[in-house]
Amino acid sequence: MPRSLLPGQRCEVWIASVTGGAALVYSTGDLLLEAPNWALDGGSLVLNGDGKLWALDVGSRTLDHVPLTGIPDLNNDHVLAPDGAGIFLSANDGHIYRAPLRGGEAARITPDDGSFHFLHGVSPDGGELAYVGIDDGDFSRPGRLLTLRLEGGPPSMLDTGPGHCDGPEYSPDGQWLYFNTEAFTAAPGHAQIARIRAGSSAGEAKPEHLLASDTVDWFPHLSPDGRLASYLRFPGGTLGHPADLPVDVVLVSTCDWATPLHSWPLSGGQGTLNVNSWSPDSTRFAFVAYPLPDAQATKGSSRD
Repeated sequence: MPRSLLPGQRCEVWIASVTGGAALVYSTGDLLLEAPNWALDGGSLVLNGDGKLWALDVGSRTLDHVPLTGIPDLNNDHVLAPDGAGIFLSANDGHIYRAPLRGGEAARITPDDGSFHFLHGVSPDGGELAYVGIDDGDFSRPGRLLTLRLEGGPPSMLDTGPGHCDGPEYSPDGQWLYFNTEAFTAAPGHAQIARIRAGSSAGEAKPEHLLASDTVDWFPHLSPDGRLASYLRFPGGTLGHPADLPVDVVLVSTCDWATPLHSWPLSGGQGTLNVNSWSPDSTRFAFVAYPLPDAQATKGSSRD
């Protein structure tokens, strides 16, 4: 079932600047939107909501439905193809599809292999997907990092160590996969940010721990120029990446993950920053907040 807003809750789409500001570009009490991607033309954001795909014009701040056929309800794992004309999407049947970004017929990519497939990354050359596989659709089991060549062949698994991993995304040069993992701690659910060499087979490379913290850190997203990254920071002790918690969207330099440049506190979590939302010029990125009626209005403020 697609997610929906709670009574009195609102959905707010924000655009943050690397200088620390943030602007509210869309607000609604009728539709729960999630996981913005930024189109390559720089003019629109692509989001999912109510199982459908939507395009939000950044200039006019108008929201339009992108009609897709041949695909079940969408979830919040979708990534634009590097050519700017296509989009890869995860659907609630556990499969990954490709469709024209303007709308049209979707084609399934992933095989019936008994797993649920949750897309997070597309290689810069557009030839490979990185996704999380959940065996048998059993969410009590940890997710595995897999890659799949679009030209054909079976998926390859990368060894990320024990515990769940999520959000694998290629670096702009295609050399690395950035992700979050529970492999570095025995504390339940304590996700940390890491990277591993792309193209390495299971056992060939070990994850590199990028940020050790007391918080639960998810979904690292590198800017197109590779200099900056955003990620989502949950309170310590959080299990998974649930909705409706006090969280922070954090901006760091990729040379120093331990020192935040800016952070934006908000009510959210699931849907806020699941996929890469950077603008093509690396100066801005988008996120979604879900303020509740009694929540303090902290959205849009920045703290260093």
